[in-house]
Amino acid sequence: MRIVGALAGAALILLVLLDTFETILQPRRVTHRFRFARFFYRWNWRLWTFVARRITRGKVREAFLAFFGPLSLLALFLTWACGLIIGFALLDGCIAGAPRTADLPVNSFTYLYLSGTTFFTLGYGDVTPLSYFGRTLAIVESGLGFAFLAVLISYLPGITDAFSRREVTISLLDARAGSPPSAAQVLVRAARAGDIMELKPFMIEWEQWSAELLASHLSFPVLSYFRSQHDNQSWLAALTCILDTCAVLMAEVKGGNRYRVGLTFAMARHATVDLALIFNTWPESPPQDRLPPEKRKQLQQSLREVGLELHDDGEAGAKLAELRGMYEPFVNALAQRFLLTLPPIIVAGESVDNWQRSPGMRRTPGITSLPIAGGFDEHF
Repeated sequence: MRIVGALAGAALILLVLLDTFETILQPRRVTHRFRFARFFYRWNWRLWTFVARRITRGKVREAFLAFFGPLSLLALFLTWACGLIIGFALLDGCIAGAPRTADLPVNSFTYLYLSGTTFFTLGYGDVTPLSYFGRTLAIVESGLGFAFLAVLISYLPGITDAFSRREVTISLLDARAGSPPSAAQVLVRAARAGDIMELKPFMIEWEQWSAELLASHLSFPVLSYFRSQHDNQSWLAALTCILDTCAVLMAEVKGGNRYRVGLTFAMARHATVDLALIFNTWPESPPQDRLPPEKRKQLQQSLREVGLELHDDGEAGAKLAELRGMYEPFVNALAQRFLLTLPPIIVAGESVDNWQRSPGMRRTPGITSLPIAGGFDEHF
């Protein structure tokens, strides 16, 4: 029985260390079937969303979902630490022999206490190992505990830095694409400003953002659970908006740098498909058409009103449907996985940006629109 307990303790230690290495230090997708962190997030997210779906108020539900990312990260760290403490306690109890105590009975709690104080390097000295193996084990555990905590502490700044870089570009999209972002607003606002054919810097920026999104969410999958500041913004909404914009530009609008737009579309779709594979989300078409015929006619009318020349209707429609079919099933699957809302391709009614929703600005006299010549005309 002692041998079985010792083997179980060693296996638990190796499992936790391997999972920690793959989650924190290995910057690539892990392909083997079983992984504790994946199991941990899959089942805890199911429980969390089970509760969230029963919250009727949208803002309360979003606030509840926003807690999952940070709390799950802390819970995972705590689970790893407990796994290592239990593993070393099993080795102490099964192989190292009884420790020296201050006239207290030696039981399972004693070994857990010894392992815990050693792991966190407390050094109380009221329970100490007597055998050479026990003392060696204590040295190994204390060094491992110190290194484990150091790795976790260094991991957190990487998470926050990647989250900040992601959100900065999403915030910049607000004034360019509206809230929620839409492809129609990107093109209409650019055309009104007189630079629809000068979207190259915009496309370069979002190609880079898509590549960084893939790299950061591959290295730190927990980032996918971190929600944006505003309920009508998200990393998936921004990614979908860029894909929609590229698809409309390539299929509907004449002129422009099709090669540049194609590069951005390719990178954004690459990020979408790879993220869907990482989270084991099966591609599924949206339950409702995001651009039915009447909406497409409205989109074409909006583009013509700002002076854009469009391709022939039939040919463009087939091309647009083909392009949308390359990414919509994947973004829809990710939206269902993370309880996120896909943005519309064209917004119904007047679009009001998040920066325009401030109560203080609504009461400011004499300000009715963005002070950009030929730019936006949405009113506060």
